[in-house]
Amino acid sequence: MSGSSGTITIKCKDMRVIQFDIPGMEQCLNIAHSIEILSCLDNVCKMYPFFYKPTDSNLPKQWGLSTPETHYSKMKDLHKKWRLSSVNRDYSVCPSYPPAVIVPSSIGDDVLIKAAKFRQGGRFPVLCYYHRKNGMVIVRSSQPLTGANRKRCSEDELLLQAVIEGSDKGYIIDMRSSQQAQQAWMTGGGFESKSCYERWKRLHRHMERGKVLQESLIKLVEACSDESHNMDRWLSKLENSKWLSHVQTALSTAGLLAECVERDGHSALVHGYEGTDCSLLISTLAQLIVDPSCRSLEGFLALLEREWLQGGHPFQQRCAHSAFSHARLQQESPVFLLLLDSVWQLWRQFPLALGFSEVLLLRLATEAYASDYGTFLCNNDQERCAAGVKDRTHCLFQSLLKPTERDYYSNPLYEPTELAIWPSVHPQSLQLWKGFFLRWTEQARLLEEVQEEIRNMVIKWGKLALS
Repeated sequence: MSGSSGTITIKCKDMRVIQFDIPGMEQCLNIAHSIEILSCLDNVCKMYPFFYKPTDSNLPKQWGLSTPETHYSKMKDLHKKWRLSSVNRDYSVCPSYPPAVIVPSSIGDDVLIKAAKFRQGGRFPVLCYYHRKNGMVIVRSSQPLTGANRKRCSEDELLLQAVIEGSDKGYIIDMRSSQQAQQAWMTGGGFESKSCYERWKRLHRHMERGKVLQESLIKLVEACSDESHNMDRWLSKLENSKWLSHVQTALSTAGLLAECVERDGHSALVHGYEGTDCSLLISTLAQLIVDPSCRSLEGFLALLEREWLQGGHPFQQRCAHSAFSHARLQQESPVFLLLLDSVWQLWRQFPLALGFSEVLLLRLATEAYASDYGTFLCNNDQERCAAGVKDRTHCLFQSLLKPTERDYYSNPLYEPTELAIWPSVHPQSLQLWKGFFLRWTEQARLLEEVQEEIRNMVIKWGKLALS
């Protein structure tokens, strides 16, 4: 405060810092108070997406790009061995799963209900990817609740046996270290022991999550805000944040999962603890690596919808605060931002293989934290239905695919390939995502203008070539 005026500095979730000079001290305090209240709403239904009315569209008849039922109907190849189950139609079996899930045909709903009780949060193994080339699959779940008494569940064992029916073995990619998995016994969790799951080989790949990941983001943003112009200090802060190490781990673990399915020719189960964070991250990246249909603009958005929205990533909890927040860390964790950064590394290494542009990734990173659309509201499908998100808000993904929008988010250099795209994870191959973390600097704005000009030239040349 100075004299009869005041300054309000707003540190935004998209890393912008905005400063307002307000004449009148009382008015300045009132505005600051209003901003604080409106930026921390507890009631989802009072958030802006419920009031947003774009001028060019009405509420869609069908919210979203697809449903589990539609997705299953298109995958004719797996109908012989896999079925669509409505065991979770009222969300009573697993609150974070959608009403319909894909499971082995030989497994009845009664077995699924018992297997769900043996998995944290009821997240029993469900199919998330079918590899058309060799018929292998990726399934995901949460950790088994073996506990200190080493409990068993014959239904869970039967379910996993059915997943690899006709194959000599399967892989379990556990995103905890071996020590962490054993320590989970003491809190009621655990892992699949070799004696009970004989045909499954367990591979441990430790991935950080939760508070560690959020603190890593905070340190990185602090480094990017450093105006000292000291190179040694900047590099030291960047290394100490460990953010690029997390990106490296995500890509290498996804590469391992993709290798199990594509090169080794075996099915795989992915899980960590709850199965709502790193499992979704790794399964999404692995599908991008091996499946060409996931690399188009529509395919990528449909993949995010399946794995993250229908898959039950708790966006409201994980994206409640961004890196600038001074609030005490609770359940915040930038797992979705880590995914987008990892996808950007893929996009940079394979500039012709992905059908979307960096602009799309930047838009998604912004929308996950603060949006006009209802897509990233709530923590799972059940909560979105209860809050009326699908009836009263607009869907971001549908908006991005409108004819007036899609060209802007498409990659004009896109050349589809049936080959897998194997990322390099050497430290020298990974770069800081400057487009996001340094996006509000003057240099970034100038670079953005140049990139847009180049993009328009490429589109123009493409049209001339076609004519």
